[in-house]
Amino acid sequence: MTFSPITLPEFDPVALNIGPLEIRWYSLAYIAGILFTLFWLKTCNKKNKFLSEQAYDDWLTWAILSIILGGRFGYVFFYNAEYFFQNPLEIFAFWHGGMSFHGGLLGAIFGMWLYAKKYKINFLQLTDCLAVAAPVGLFFGRLANFINLELYGRVTDSRFGLIFPNAGDLPRHPSQLYEAFLEGILLFAILFSLQHFTKISKQIGKLSGIFLLLYGSFRILIENFREPDEQIGFFLDKITLGQLLSLPLIISGIFLIFYHSRKKKI
Repeated sequence: MTFSPITLPEFDPVALNIGPLEIRWYSLAYIAGILFTLFWLKTCNKKNKFLSEQAYDDWLTWAILSIILGGRFGYVFFYNAEYFFQNPLEIFAFWHGGMSFHGGLLGAIFGMWLYAKKYKINFLQLTDCLAVAAPVGLFFGRLANFINLELYGRVTDSRFGLIFPNAGDLPRHPSQLYEAFLEGILLFAILFSLQHFTKISKQIGKLSGIFLLLYGSFRILIENFREPDEQIGFFLDKITLGQLLSLPLIISGIFLIFYHSRKKKI
């Protein structure tokens, strides 16, 4: 039986129009992820009481600035440095798109470290809580990538192949959906189960390590199906920048898992 791949429609990247204001799907993904994380932080704090009321109220501002600045500058330096050095004002043109997960993660880590220092919070206890919630934001973000018809996969003859209207006539892996499942649904299910049904959460830093290890591993796997950025291509004909950037996450995750498994429990 002949398989005929589905051709995707050209989705409107704008979810809502409120007068002159355009609210895009990508913006809604960020909002949904951050609001869920805020809810999750409150849930964690009810159990362990590691945040003051002031610290909880201020977290949202710290998180938004850390993620957005980290994601933007990560994209600038990791993915298109030559262009932005030639057009420096474009660095601040956030509405033109261009965010990097690895940059956003680095920004979030640095921002949360400063936040923890300011409010005298155990940094890894904070990141253990945030690690469980992070996959929800990743899930929404990858769905937004799919709706925007960006970060699509490589050409394939698989039955999973879809034709992206902005990427030629050949079917491609819907790599955004692969990532939404692995980095979002599956990663959240694993971390949630470990937090609630095991004693791992008693070992500070371990959930953070597992998040880094699994995210890095899933990302390296999915990069084999994802079309690399045109301006970068492959390293050594088969390795992508996303895979290279994920290796330090795996190494850091392994370190946290084994080092903090010997630290004092809370």
